[in-house]
Amino acid sequence: MATSLTFTEYARSFFAIVLFVAILSTASVFIFLIVLLTFGKSTNWIVRTFPRIMAYPVLFVLGIKFKIIDHRVDKSIPAIYIFNHSSTLDIPVFLALGLERFRVVIKWELQYLPFFFIIGRFTGQVFIKRQNSEKAIATLLKTYERLQADNLSLVIAPEGSRKHEGIIGPFKKGAFRMAIDLKYPIIPIYFEGNDSLSLGGSIFSKSGNITAHVHPPVDTSQWKTDTINTHVSEIRGMYLTWAGVEE
Repeated sequence: MATSLTFTEYARSFFAIVLFVAILSTASVFIFLIVLLTFGKSTNWIVRTFPRIMAYPVLFVLGIKFKIIDHRVDKSIPAIYIFNHSSTLDIPVFLALGLERFRVVIKWELQYLPFFFIIGRFTGQVFIKRQNSEKAIATLLKTYERLQADNLSLVIAPEGSRKHEGIIGPFKKGAFRMAIDLKYPIIPIYFEGNDSLSLGGSIFSKSGNITAHVHPPVDTSQWKTDTINTHVSEIRGMYLTWAGVEE
């Protein structure tokens, strides 16, 4: 669990926030221009290139050493990527992964921030109203055809919010239903160390080490909607094991 921060760590966190906003604002201008000049054909290059450019300077300023352990064999298959979400650090850490050909399910409210709106809309990210399940499902259904046609992966945090009880919060069913509908495997990503450096709703972070474990895909071809609760429980159980906690 996160412990108290030193003055230096508070100062680093403040500077990292300012830096992230500055990079985000600059990136939004470049992305806007690139998308217009390429008639929208550059989005996959953008989502492969810009996230890491945005993330690594922030992690460096925070004093965080980031490592990726990738257990995948075939990195080209489209999938539903899921990750544990317990810290504000999950944002730069996810961006630093360097995944290819993906789109992210993002809460609707982030569109009210101009830079997120520009980057999200111009790169085809998926904004959903989590409080309105019917509209959220309708948005996702419209997304399916585009994902399959363009061979795109989807990224979602099944906990929904970083503010929850315990190291691993309850999992929502959305990611698992999408895997069944799309006939995509699920690739679990476990962020090790995030919650010990910055917990829950805090925007400040300690220095330290974070490792992203990209696990092999979980086959969902035999999954059924009437057994979805079992699948949710099984995948969440994997995260509990990785986190070293029991329920």
